[in-house]
Amino acid sequence: MKKIIISLCFLITGITLGQEKQFITLDQAIAIAQEKSPDYKALLNQNQASYWRYRNYKASFLPQLRLDATLPQYSNSINRITNDEGEDIFVQTNQSRLEGVLSLNQNVALTGGTLSFSSQLERVDLFSNDATRFAVVPFSINYRQNSLFYNEFKWDKKIEPLLYEEAKREFIENMEQISLNTARRYFALLKAQMQTKIAASNLSNQDTLFQIAKGRFKMGKIAENDLLQIELSVLNSKNNVTTNEISLKRSSQNLARYLELETENISLNIPKELSTFTVTVEKALEEANSNRKAVIEFRRKRIQAEKEVAEVRGSNRLQVRLNANFGVSQQGSVFNDLFMDYNQQQRVTISVGIPILDWGVSKSRRKLVEANKDLINTNVEQDEQEFEQEIYLHVLNWQNQRNFLETAQKAQEIAIKRYDITKKRFILGKITITDLNIALQEKDNSVLRYLNSLEQFWVDYYTLRRLTLYDFMKNRKIEVNDIIYD
Repeated sequence: MKKIIISLCFLITGITLGQEKQFITLDQAIAIAQEKSPDYKALLNQNQASYWRYRNYKASFLPQLRLDATLPQYSNSINRITNDEGEDIFVQTNQSRLEGVLSLNQNVALTGGTLSFSSQLERVDLFSNDATRFAVVPFSINYRQNSLFYNEFKWDKKIEPLLYEEAKREFIENMEQISLNTARRYFALLKAQMQTKIAASNLSNQDTLFQIAKGRFKMGKIAENDLLQIELSVLNSKNNVTTNEISLKRSSQNLARYLELETENISLNIPKELSTFTVTVEKALEEANSNRKAVIEFRRKRIQAEKEVAEVRGSNRLQVRLNANFGVSQQGSVFNDLFMDYNQQQRVTISVGIPILDWGVSKSRRKLVEANKDLINTNVEQDEQEFEQEIYLHVLNWQNQRNFLETAQKAQEIAIKRYDITKKRFILGKITITDLNIALQEKDNSVLRYLNSLEQFWVDYYTLRRLTLYDFMKNRKIEVNDIIYD
């Protein structure tokens, strides 16, 4: 007996735990999704690339200290060399070589070249005659520039900050997209719960009416056809219950997995309407032009097209490269004597390349990038028009959405009241089962239409936020906390 009682206690406890529900509002679901959803994790990974790209760009204009060393390199072989008389001879070499270069490099954004300061030490051990030779360059200044007519650094200083600003704004837009995705999953489950509840209620009502109809049939008050029609409605209601339970399970899993909840037994509340606020087209466009990623993207695409034209024009006809070096050096067999009486070393190299006959290659390259620039400008102009049109149409739609919601809510109230009246009249035998089924169908459809309208209301609200990156409820720009990457 004791074992039976204990088993019953465990069974009751298990049932109770299994019936525990997690109550979540729409705001809570969105807050969880913006911290745990797969979309948020993917967004973080995507944002890392943009963050580190910009960090790399900023660091490229800081001094770079670098050590390059050649570890002991041993060689014992016969090599061909050219002697002072210009003859090729073969000599036996048996030596090791050690070299180290310490350099400080700085990119010069003003000119597009690279300035470097370096020190170099080299040691060669000749094993054939047991000798050691040293060479040192205590100080050397070197400047190199690939093109005198195209400064890549100048264009990067215009483009890279725009790319980073795009990434930050895109992050905020995607966070608002997560709100949209969450709202859709939330209402999918809410409608599934409501449909399941409606199906269960209809089954109960149909079964009750069927029992009443059987009694009335025995008394000869209704025809057999009406009885069979009610029985058919009961069977259809059973099928609807099964179908909606499957849909409910699917919707619960979708939301629970998206929010990474520990349970799929979720209870949702019908979101309340927002307090009334006005959104004008002018205000929406103003905030969108100030906050959206697309505005920065339009500017960046135009600059990138201009960069490609400048690069081709800078290298298409006359190519000039500059390399200049100044420093001191010394070599000898005694290490301590290397730092006395330095020898100066200077070197200036200017390389010039001029295409003489290229069969129109230079011209075609220039025309190609110019045509591409015109195409990009045309596409950007179209994108700008579509950008403004999307906001304009959505604001107009938003202004009417609250009216649609109020109409749907009123229609739901009327349909429910009509069904209650129709049901009572059917029980009194004043109307047919056909009239009752019509009223039932209208009631169910009105409830779903209201939920669909409520869903569209919230989807439009979060779409409005995403299109403008502005919170019209609080009258402030939408921002997110800065993300720190280790």
